[in-house]
Amino acid sequence: MRNLMPILCLTFGGTTAAASDLMTADEFDAYTRDKTFYYGNQGQPYGAEEYLNNRRVIWTFLDGQCEMGHWYDQGEQICFLYENKPEPQCWSFRRTQDGLIAQFENDPGQTELYEVEKRHEPLDCPGPDVGA
Repeated sequence: MRNLMPILCLTFGGTTAAASDLMTADEFDAYTRDKTFYYGNQGQPYGAEEYLNNRRVIWTFLDGQCEMGHWYDQGEQICFLYENKPEPQCWSFRRTQDGLIAQFENDPGQTELYEVEKRHEPLDCPGPDVGA
């Protein structure tokens, strides 16, 4: 069994990224800019984020409501500030063959998101009071 552990670790990987696996701010910007990413968590849709020029973003929990914000790098983390949330939301990102993996660093034991889909179309943000 002891000899199988390295093979199992290589085969299944871990959820904790080594510092060298983390994307830099420049790598993150180049990969995400002008695209919309849809994220999942534990097999369920979680939300989507549109990445704009000048590190601006639009986030939605896929409920029709969107929040404007921006991101900045803080050490090895990418932190997001949104118009209605005063606290930064900091994440570490790594790129895998299947897409982005994002680990929420404000509470690393809580949330890990993964890229489900990447599009070039903007988010549909009608807002809560649109319609007749």
